[in-house]
Amino acid sequence: MANIKSQIKRNKQNEKRRLRNRVFAGQARTFVKKAKVAIEAGDAENALQAARLAISALDKAAEKGVIHKNNAARRKSRLMKRLAALEKQSA
Repeated sequence: MANIKSQIKRNKQNEKRRLRNRVFAGQARTFVKKAKVAIEAGDAENALQAARLAISALDKAAEKGVIHKNNAARRKSRLMKRLAALEKQSA
């Protein structure tokens, strides 16, 4: 346990940030997973809606600094690639 006053404060701040960041990271993970499940199910309309929600969650996480913007871009790209393959297959 820290004895220095500034380090005690820093620990409190870090814990607050960690809890706040978990929300955005968890939402992004959840929406991406739901989108992948919808894509694998083969339902193009639901998959598109789920992908939009996932992209929004990833953008929000990147905006807040929870994940790096390139990390969000990579995940969105991979998701859209799967969605495009599904749409091509169903068409």
